[in-house]
Amino acid sequence: MNKLDTNSDLYKIRHSLAHVLAQAVLEIRPRAKLGFGPPVDNGFYYDFDLEEPLTPEDLPKLEKRMRHIIKSGQVFEREELGQEDMVELLSRENQQYKIEQVEDLVAQNEIISLYRNGPFWDLCEGPHVKTTSEIPKNCFSLDSLAGAYWKGSEKNNMMQRVYGLAFETGEQLKEYKDK
Repeated sequence: MNKLDTNSDLYKIRHSLAHVLAQAVLEIRPRAKLGFGPPVDNGFYYDFDLEEPLTPEDLPKLEKRMRHIIKSGQVFEREELGQEDMVELLSRENQQYKIEQVEDLVAQNEIISLYRNGPFWDLCEGPHVKTTSEIPKNCFSLDSLAGAYWKGSEKNNMMQRVYGLAFETGEQLKEYKDK
């Protein structure tokens, strides 16, 4: 999967897992500032600006929260908003990075949309699975933590990146890990 096919089931699973990860992180770090959370060749990641960094010991706890969210069958719902409404919503949540991203999208004449699943919502163009319960059981695991600069520039704030592995089945995940 060198070029990620945004219409593939695997892309939708990985993208949805990034949202589920962000939701789980916000449950344990409610003041986390959200960066980006895209699918990648072997899974997904999400960048966070955190007052208290996550540790490797947090990964199993986050996975457990993610599995609970997945089981709850949250529906992914898309909503388009104007710039003013989106910025107001993001301001209430104190999500400065997302506000900056809205400004970038407006400058590029892009549509501004968000996806909601349960109590979580995020600035996002999608696509996602229809519900979290469509994410196959045991198809993912959180892999590692790293530092990443906002928008990839050392002039910007350092964020914490959480990497996850994800495949269409638990067997494919196991095969990948066993390599």
